Amino acid sequence: MYIYNVTINVQEEIHEEWLNWMKTEHIPEMLNTGKFKKALMSRVMVNEEMGGITYSVQYTTENKEMLQKYLQEDAPSLRAKSKPFEGKFVAFRTEMEIVSEQ
Repeated sequence: MYIYNVTINVQEEIHEEWLNWMKTEHIPEMLNTGKFKKALMSRVMVNEEMGGITYSVQYTTENKEMLQKYLQEDAPSLRAKSKPFEGKFVAFRTEMEIVSEQ
């Protein structure tokens, strides 16, 4: 199993609108690609020097090939839908392989 982790720091002025968009539109669209089994959204409990509120969204997929398919087939169009928030958030993406789950 693989996790596609997206860490996002969003400016406080758009936080509520962005959070609603993530929960009602973006995450459901990610899952509707059929390439992810589940998504877990967490608030990162850290005070950033740059301010803002930080979240981590972890999308679980069955293998690296499925993640690559998402990146090639779906990522550009889904990322483009964040345009209303452009310049008001920073995202950092990490690919992780699950080694052990207990």
